[in-house]
Amino acid sequence: MQIKSATFVASSDKLSQCPPGNKPEFAFIGRSNVGKSSLINMLVSQKGLAKTSSTPGKTQLINHFIINEWWFLVDLPGYGFAKVSRTEREKWKKRLDDYLLNRENLYCVFVLVDCRVEPQSNDLEMINWLGEHQIAMSILFTKSDKIKPRELDSIVEKWKETLLTSWDELPPIFTTSAEKIGGREEVLDFIEKYLK
Repeated sequence: MQIKSATFVASSDKLSQCPPGNKPEFAFIGRSNVGKSSLINMLVSQKGLAKTSSTPGKTQLINHFIINEWWFLVDLPGYGFAKVSRTEREKWKKRLDDYLLNRENLYCVFVLVDCRVEPQSNDLEMINWLGEHQIAMSILFTKSDKIKPRELDSIVEKWKETLLTSWDELPPIFTTSAEKIGGREEVLDFIEKYLK
């Protein structure tokens, strides 16, 4: 898929404020500091589209971008170790649950996982929660340029083994690198197939 245009549309505090659900939607979610904004910018070939930050938990709203005037790319708040109060974390969770469970035009959720770390409980919780609610999803390993190919293969295998203890069939899995433009074509082809 060729990305001809990518434009910011809206930041929403809750589902009811999101743009009209009249276009297919692909959402990106991951632990704080997983490299989500960098990956989104790499996919659409625009450096500053999604705001990147070294501070975990920078994305606090549901951010919609219109791609090729055809579909929405959605940058969701991160989860994990962001330095915010418990009350604020609960608010984020409620906002996320509402969006993920009730957004009718949501085609697929991409769960981003840092390939340098072994399976984390909050990543597994998110993946299993999506599975339990039968929400279409895919796993994107980020920062694949930061480790050796053999290490990457070993971590991906460990993830597959862990998931297969509770999943009958694995969701689609991609390895990506925002820095080296790795996995871009594969992810965009996957989205394009979904759209067709």
